[in-house]
Amino acid sequence: MNIILLSGGSGKRLWPLSNDIRSKQFIRIFKTEDGGYESMVQRVYRQIKTTDPNAAVTIATSKTQVSAIHNQLGEGVGISVEPDRRDTFPAIALATAYLHEVMGVPEDEAVVVCPVDPYVEDDYFQMLQNLADQAAKGEANLVLMGIEPTYPSEKYGYIIPASTAAVSSVETFKEKPDIKTAQDYIAQGALWNGGVFAYKLRYVLDKARELLQFTDYADLFNRYSSLEKISFDYAVVEKEPYIQVMRFGGQWKDLGTWNTLTEAMDEPTIGEAVLNDVCENVNVINELNVPIVCMGLKDVIVSASPEGILVTDREQSSYIKPIVDQIEQQIMFAEKSWGSFRVIDVEEGSLTIKVTLNPGHSMNYHAHQRRDEIWNVISGEGTVIVDGMEQPVRAGDVVTMQAGCRHTVFAVTELKMIEVQLGEEISVHDKQKFDLES
Repeated sequence: MNIILLSGGSGKRLWPLSNDIRSKQFIRIFKTEDGGYESMVQRVYRQIKTTDPNAAVTIATSKTQVSAIHNQLGEGVGISVEPDRRDTFPAIALATAYLHEVMGVPEDEAVVVCPVDPYVEDDYFQMLQNLADQAAKGEANLVLMGIEPTYPSEKYGYIIPASTAAVSSVETFKEKPDIKTAQDYIAQGALWNGGVFAYKLRYVLDKARELLQFTDYADLFNRYSSLEKISFDYAVVEKEPYIQVMRFGGQWKDLGTWNTLTEAMDEPTIGEAVLNDVCENVNVINELNVPIVCMGLKDVIVSASPEGILVTDREQSSYIKPIVDQIEQQIMFAEKSWGSFRVIDVEEGSLTIKVTLNPGHSMNYHAHQRRDEIWNVISGEGTVIVDGMEQPVRAGDVVTMQAGCRHTVFAVTELKMIEVQLGEEISVHDKQKFDLES
């Protein structure tokens, strides 16, 4: 089974746990059997591989999320990198061209497209296989998953099937309605449109060539930032006459708000938190190394991270995005392909960061022109290279790099360092990468 997982968005509705680099799908809140926690993308990827160990998974995402994906899923997962955010039709077109031209998937094979972050059980992934099988038959150009609605929602578009059969042609599509209209749609047998569908690669390649006028994957990638922002629904689905829908009646949740996210938590708190006996319906997610104590609260969500602290009534939590849009803040935490970093202190002329490198990983060989750096190793063992000179490091060692020095560090074991950046213009853009041999 070929699967394209769409991974986009900044997840501002889940601030302070999410930001432009760390979207909601990377937040680790789901309890695992070993007592740890996994994220939405880790959970979905694990469920796919449990259902079909041979499934070929490709994640369509922006370049800002690539490091986090490699950090959480490893280097083996396929990634179709979007140079810019241009909505779902360009993203799906690019990923389809990537599958065919880069990964060698034949044009007559079926592929399933779905969001990276639904909260679902194993029957959902069996349904994805059913969608792929139905698309492979060629009875329709597109096969959609229609989710049987559990309440009249304003958040989803609706599919009106032509019959009540398990597989049906589609009569029409409806935009996101108000509650009263949603009730009317459901009375007509409407299904939620969850953005899950299957097709043969040739179909979308032909549509993309017609609408985007590109020659091959490289041409599409190079012109990607100039493409019109348009959704796959508007560009393709609503104009396609040969389309089917398959009913899905299993659990399906979109964890896009604090309310829905905390409903999926296995326990009321994550991190260091204490709730007294008077608290009712309270959830705490704490990523800071300080305790949070809640007393006498009811219907409240508390979230603390290096980005900030949120204390909100459950009902009000869904209105957070306009407030967060007004906040201009440096990224304080990010997962990278090699590990993670957390900003500890920000001063005029200096920035202090705690860096954690995973065993066997290293940073890029790079240099900064407008700042000096100091690495103070606090635990683990590794190897530092500065301007081609190699030396082992361990807890207690200090390495100083002047502006312009090329440097990197390899972690033999998990390696933790305090990095101090000193300069008048400290910026993430002040970084030049080099080949280590040079």
